[in-house]
Amino acid sequence: MRIGCCTNMHAADGGTGAKHIGLLAELGYDYVELPLAELMALDDTDLSRVRETLVGAGIPCEACNNFFPRHMRLTGPEVDYGVIFAYVKQAVAKASRLGAKIIVFGSGPAKMSPPGFNLSEARDQLVYLLSEISPIFCEAGVTLAIEPLRREECNLINTFSEGCALADAVGAENVRVLVDYYHHSWEREDIRHLAIMGRGRLAHVHFARAGERTFPADLSEDSAYPAFIKALELAGYDARVSIEAYSKSLAEDAAAGLRFMRANFR
Repeated sequence: MRIGCCTNMHAADGGTGAKHIGLLAELGYDYVELPLAELMALDDTDLSRVRETLVGAGIPCEACNNFFPRHMRLTGPEVDYGVIFAYVKQAVAKASRLGAKIIVFGSGPAKMSPPGFNLSEARDQLVYLLSEISPIFCEAGVTLAIEPLRREECNLINTFSEGCALADAVGAENVRVLVDYYHHSWEREDIRHLAIMGRGRLAHVHFARAGERTFPADLSEDSAYPAFIKALELAGYDARVSIEAYSKSLAEDAAAGLRFMRANFR
């Protein structure tokens, strides 16, 4: 598998975390995963600098997370599809410019159903949204990966099975699903769902320690690690796994995390 690292949790003041690209390249990561909403805040000159940094460091940006900004409503009575579609076109173009092949759709604050709004109607809005934007992704050769988030962060699409159901409802080849070990562990979802439903649906993986959301370092720190890794194997998944974790010492933790991933994710 290709092992990457997300920079969004190592960015100050809502930045991209692009300053860590060189470090991650030096440590030996295969790619970086940059936050798209934060990249959208950059002008063409600054975006070109990020691209030049990637090229100079010899490491690609193969995925982007943080698709939508927090303030953009995707569900509820105040959805403005004109604004959303215009944003998506620009965002996919910017991600493609950096070489990304995966865009992660987590975006909890943006997709959260507002208080008092019908959850089923909110889900229908997501089906419509993803159905309408999938051709934009298809044209760019990019896959959208639905990320289920724990209930503490969003009230819609919390489990891998719910993510798969959403992808199936959209019915587009380039709209698939992500599994994040951190969120998956908090939801205590049956690991068999990943093994069975993941085949043909799983497009991307995030990984971090379940409790603290920090970099993994040793197989013994969580007895559920082996079952998760085995489920990925049973699902036939062998693409990318990004560490998305906090750290107080990125150089040290990212090095240990990469050693762990190389030893256990084959």
